[in-house]
Amino acid sequence: MGLNDGEYDLILKLLEREPSYTELGMFAVMWSEHCGYKYSRPVLAYFKRYKEAMEGEGLENAGIVDIGDGLGITMKVESHNHPSAVEPYEGAATGVGGIIRDILTMGARPIAGLNSLRFGSITGSTEPADVVERNRYLFEHVVAGIAGYGNCVGVPTVAGEVGFHRRYSGNPLVNAMCVGILKLDEVTTAAASGLGNPVIYLGSATGKDGIHGATFASDALGEDNDAKRPNVQIGDPFAEKLLIEATLEALQTGAVVAIQDMGAAGLTCSTVEMASKGSVGMTVDLDLVPMREDDMTAYELLLSESQERMLAVAEKGREGEVLEVFHRWGLKAVVIGHVTDDGVVTITRHGAVEACVDPKLLTDHCPVYQSTTQVPDYFHKASHFDPSTVPQADLRSSLLKLMGSPEIASKRWIYEQYDQQVQTQTALICGYGDAAVLAPRGTTKGIALKIDGNSRYCYQHPYRGGQHAVVEAARNVACTGAEPKAVTDGLNFGNPTYPHVYWQFSEAVKGIADAAEVMETPVISGNVSFYNESDLGEVLPTPLIGMVGVIKRADKRVGMVPPEPCHLVLLSTLDTGGEHDGIGASAYLAEIHGREDGYPEAPNVEAEKKLCQALVKGIDNGTILAAHDLSDGGLGVAAAEIVVAGVGVQIISVPPIYHRHDAMLFGENPGRVMVAVRSVSAIQELVDAFDIQAYPLGHIGYGEDLTVHIGDHIVTWSKQELTEAYEGSIPAAMGKTVSPNVA
Repeated sequence: MGLNDGEYDLILKLLEREPSYTELGMFAVMWSEHCGYKYSRPVLAYFKRYKEAMEGEGLENAGIVDIGDGLGITMKVESHNHPSAVEPYEGAATGVGGIIRDILTMGARPIAGLNSLRFGSITGSTEPADVVERNRYLFEHVVAGIAGYGNCVGVPTVAGEVGFHRRYSGNPLVNAMCVGILKLDEVTTAAASGLGNPVIYLGSATGKDGIHGATFASDALGEDNDAKRPNVQIGDPFAEKLLIEATLEALQTGAVVAIQDMGAAGLTCSTVEMASKGSVGMTVDLDLVPMREDDMTAYELLLSESQERMLAVAEKGREGEVLEVFHRWGLKAVVIGHVTDDGVVTITRHGAVEACVDPKLLTDHCPVYQSTTQVPDYFHKASHFDPSTVPQADLRSSLLKLMGSPEIASKRWIYEQYDQQVQTQTALICGYGDAAVLAPRGTTKGIALKIDGNSRYCYQHPYRGGQHAVVEAARNVACTGAEPKAVTDGLNFGNPTYPHVYWQFSEAVKGIADAAEVMETPVISGNVSFYNESDLGEVLPTPLIGMVGVIKRADKRVGMVPPEPCHLVLLSTLDTGGEHDGIGASAYLAEIHGREDGYPEAPNVEAEKKLCQALVKGIDNGTILAAHDLSDGGLGVAAAEIVVAGVGVQIISVPPIYHRHDAMLFGENPGRVMVAVRSVSAIQELVDAFDIQAYPLGHIGYGEDLTVHIGDHIVTWSKQELTEAYEGSIPAAMGKTVSPNVA
């Protein structure tokens, strides 16, 4: 069950008696790391909103951003790492389904899905053949699971990111994010209330899949992975689509008092959390629960994580209105209990009491642990990295190799499997801009969405890695013309009992919290996933940032390619190459030289905020016609991506902030964006107003190739060779052909 001796002793003390077998199972799932956050809670107090919520009325399913016009955006990210390692298709699919229901229970219509994925190497250069083959299998079936569920359920998958590193072999990371829209005066709650109000089971029947899924997610993967397949849920996207429509319709009746998804810990979590949040009791008769198999025990019914299920509390006497809606949509809807005023959740099966417990014992008394921290030796070693020890590589071949590395290469093979435009609100799709843009009905505003995280940065310097994730996600949405508004985070780490892992986690969270505070993009929701390790080792520390931005007018959004030939200008927050000349922790160092060393350069977060403001202002007033952020691979990769997207780029002058030619082209400093403008002088007003740097680079939109002048050298790459490297890499590794519509 995943409980230690001390936790069992605490249960005895709290109950003042021995727990029943069913009660013990309930404590086990509710006190798992996945549900109880027992190692992460002290560190998450760095987040201002989280700390306020923990000290106040508790956390709801996701936060809300007011976008005006009486509308709000709600968003959240969740991990489904271990299930995806064992059964990749269903693990990924049910991750998508679960996060959609989290958004739905806020009273919001899900309008967009995003994902962030990590896998071991798929190219075979650094790992044994059988490991690479397994990585490819996981990669292919995770993507298929996301596509299979998301496409059927009718929620567009509009953005994401995918990374590859040997440290993810055996333990892939699968993080699903969902975004919803709602009227601010129709926000729902998960807090049960009202003596005698009926408790209603909604959705699919309960089966024996997913039992102990929460505790499975709170332990390391091992050699018995196959034996844990029953811990993986089975999804039904068509049932979820019906559930979305029925739930939103039922909420409109006004008869629903509270509602919650049956996600991790299933019926246990929904009954216990709803009762605890409302400070009420609840009676539940498990004999009334729709079940796939008649012989299910109370333990199995309470701990099953079967999908497409929700629990609601309705107004007494109005339950018929809710039942009628769900029955009309062809879904199960059954009253299984009532709200009581005794502060106790009482569960019966076959007339016998199987559990009788104060819900607050399970939600508010979960033990909290704070591991010791230890700064690892590699971190000290990286501080002494000397860029001069890195030989200058050939610029031409290096760019082609970087463009073809799976970490940087086009993810078209992935996103072409996703329906990006269902609901017909997607205004900027994958491959054309730095973030997705939606134009929701009912408002002229636009919503920009992105999820970001650089695992290599976070490993080399966790604090800066956390900062980078926030500021890069903010730059990405600002590059479309959107003002960054709020953050949801997905925090993926190894075993928190290891001092170096807990140090990585603490530092990364502090970096995120500090950057989000300065950027005025509060962390409004999130997820923590620990124990991401297998017999092949622990994963890289991987904090992910989902960012939402708001555009005043959706029709003013821009992508990375301008509508006409323009001047190309680099907007920047820096005037030096930084501590390690932009080469430390870079893709260039890792991919070209096979070294992972040095620190990522520290972002100037105050200046990053001004850069985002300048982008928003310049795009809104028409000064900036296109924008593209510089990230992995630096200036060279960013320029090449524009060429592949459709227009030529001539870089005549490279900013003189580096000491080396390779750093000029591949250095990875934060706070840099290439923008297309009709005249160089037009950008000066933004530079003066926001105190940022501007470096004229050259031209964009003339011809179709990439030309770069560096010192006395002129290097040219054809669009064809860049496209072949960029678009062909991942399909080749997967034994697929490039899509015929790739230019």
